[in-house]
Amino acid sequence: MSFTHLDAAGHARMVDVTDKQPTVRAATARGFVRCAPHVVAALRDGSVPKGDVLAVARISGIQAAKRTPELLPLAHVIGVHGCTVDLEIADEGVEITATVRTADRTGVEMEALTSVSVAALAIVDMVKALDKGTSIENVRLIAKTGGKSGDWVREGAEQ
Repeated sequence: MSFTHLDAAGHARMVDVTDKQPTVRAATARGFVRCAPHVVAALRDGSVPKGDVLAVARISGIQAAKRTPELLPLAHVIGVHGCTVDLEIADEGVEITATVRTADRTGVEMEALTSVSVAALAIVDMVKALDKGTSIENVRLIAKTGGKSGDWVREGAEQ
């Protein structure tokens, strides 16, 4: 078995995508921040002492998608041409969904996952004074489109 991210000596390497043609690609990831009931109430009524939690999380997620190669050493520097971060307050916490789009030589799965992860971290940072037990759960890829491997949707995932 050969691995694309290892050279002949077994050292990590970045895959060379120079000869690949740019194509339109997208990826959607999702995650959940579990919060105590009093934190959910504060999120709903806008009384979190640090300010607008959802606005900070949304901007954090967008910024994270654009900076993914700085965090993941084998991720390619690609153009993030679109990124949406949707946040929905639920009874148990906040559902985060990020969709990242590009027209480039490689996919944006890592960018979508990084977006969700950092948006979740921003929420934890904003509410940690209210509850140290806030947790990040179930960060996962939901779907991807484009590229050589084609389209993929996680079984049982609602889009």
